[in-house]
Order: sequence, then C-alpha cells, then structure tokens
Amino acid sequence: MTERKPCKVCNFTRQKSYGLVVNSLDELKIKGCESLGFSPSDPVTVVLEDDGTVVEDQAYFLCLPLNTKFMLLNKKETWSPVRRIDGGTAWMARDSVLLECDTVDTSSAAEPWCLLAEQLKQDLATIILMSEADLQTLVNAPCPELASALGFQEKQAEDLQETLQRVLDRREEERQSKELLQLYLKTVEKENKQQEKPSQYIPGGAGDVDVTDGMEVDSVSGFMSRTLMVLKGKTSPETRLSTEDLQMVVTKGVEAMEQVLGWDRVRTSALLQACEVELTRRLQQVQAMQSIRSNIQPDCSRQPSEKTSEESKEKPGHGSN
Repeated sequence: MTERKPCKVCNFTRQKSYGLVVNSLDELKIKGCESLGFSPSDPVTVVLEDDGTVVEDQAYFLCLPLNTKFMLLNKKETWSPVRRIDGGTAWMARDSVLLECDTVDTSSAAEPWCLLAEQLKQDLATIILMSEADLQTLVNAPCPELASALGFQEKQAEDLQETLQRVLDRREEERQSKELLQLYLKTVEKENKQQEKPSQYIPGGAGDVDVTDGMEVDSVSGFMSRTLMVLKGKTSPETRLSTEDLQMVVTKGVEAMEQVLGWDRVRTSALLQACEVELTRRLQQVQAMQSIRSNIQPDCSRQPSEKTSEESKEKPGHGSN
C-alpha cells in the first residue's frame, strides 16, 4: 500500500495555498484542482514551487520530501520565481507600505464635507460641478470648521453656506413649478381628448335622448347628453368632466342629482364629494398658473412699454422738422 504523503499546493500567483495528503501524483492533481477552483476537465501541470521543475513521474513524486510545495499551472500559466526585496532596501518598502496604509485610514475617517472643502480650496470653480447632495453637505457642515478648512473667515464661510442654500431653494422651486406646469398641461390635454370622444346612445334613465354628437341638452336635467353618459357609465367620472360640468353638478346638490341619475343618496353623495374635490384641485392649479404668469408677464411687457415711451419722446422731434 502506498504511503500517504502530506504536501502543499498553490496557484501561479502564490496567493492561494492549501495543505493536502495524497497517495499519488494523480490524486494531487485532482485534489489540487478542487482546492484551487480549477475545472476538472482542464489539463494542469505540476511543478515545484521553489524552482519550477516539472513533476510528471510518479516515482519522482514519491521520492520528494514530505510537505513539498507544488504549483499547479492551468492552461497558459507559467512558473515564475518569487520576487524578493534585498536586505538593503526592504526597510524602505516596509515603511512605504505603512505610510500608504496610514494615508488610507486617515482619508476614510474624514468627514464627507472635508473632502469637498479640500476641492474648493484648490479650485473654487469646482462648486459648479457639484451635485445637490454635495452642496447640501457643505451647507450642513459646521461653519467654524468649514472656514478653517477653506482658509476663510467665519463670516465668509457663513455667507457661502447661505448662498448655497439659496441655490438649492431656487432649484427646488424651479422643479416644483415645472412639475405643476406639466400636470396642468396633462389635465388640459386629457379634457380635450375626452370632449373629442364620440358619444353613444344610453337607454334608460331620465330624459333619454338619441345622441348623435353628444351636444344635445337633456330637457329634464339640463345636462348635455354626453355629460349624463359620463356620469352614469364611466369610472371616476369627475376626472372626465369639464370644469363647467363639475361646477354644475356641485351646484345642483345631492337631491337633484339623485333624480337625474336615479341613484340612492349614498352613491350620489359620494359622486358629489368626488366632484367637489376635483373642482377644488383644478381651481388651485389655475391659481398657481396665474401666479406663474403674473411673475413672467412684467418681464415680457417691460420692453414694449420702454419702446413706446421712446417713440413718444421722438414724435415731437419729428413734428418740429
């Protein structure tokens, strides 16, 4: 029976090393591939780790001393000697490694705003490239420490933080105004599409009308036939009606709408409540749009007014000639 031999295996980079006990060279290859993560189907070459001697003979393998270290080479991998630093320069490499480690530890422990302050100290123009999160980090930084990091006076650092906060506030206002404008445009587009939809004939209910274009008015309720169709047959009808129709529904009240729709009080009350909420929301949107337009209009009308005043000044001159 072949004696089991303890040995070591590593990959070509020597970063992985495992201890094994095997009976043969073939068993060394199998267990070594499993330990190093090689595919069992890939061919491997066994060499001595210290000098790269290829080991292919079973008898030679058995003659090697215990705990011999082998290197398994996969595919195009080749053996290379260990890179050693001579004794005269080893202390320099060691100090360099320690210095790099200390530097990494120090930077990783620094506050995020310290890194941003260092960038600003080197070039103040980098503030243009900073994200809103970076700007908010600088705003939240302790003012005395920020001033010290930037080499500013504390009052200058405070002014910088106030300016950054105003920039963030302005961006947020612009974003909200844009979202509000988009919401308003979507609502208008939705109403226009609903008004352009072809109407249908609705049997049953008060004031049945054979509708061809949806614009005929029901003599009993006073609503257009298209409006009655939406109220009776659509899901969330309050979102499909025009503002004028919503106002009319809310004005009539629960009792009148019960007779118009032929519903019970609970269902009719729920509809009127939804219409009131939708009407209030639309009015708020209109007010917001008017506020935006009022802020824009003075800038747009300033130039024509100035031009008119200049023309009025020039007219007497032309008359005198």
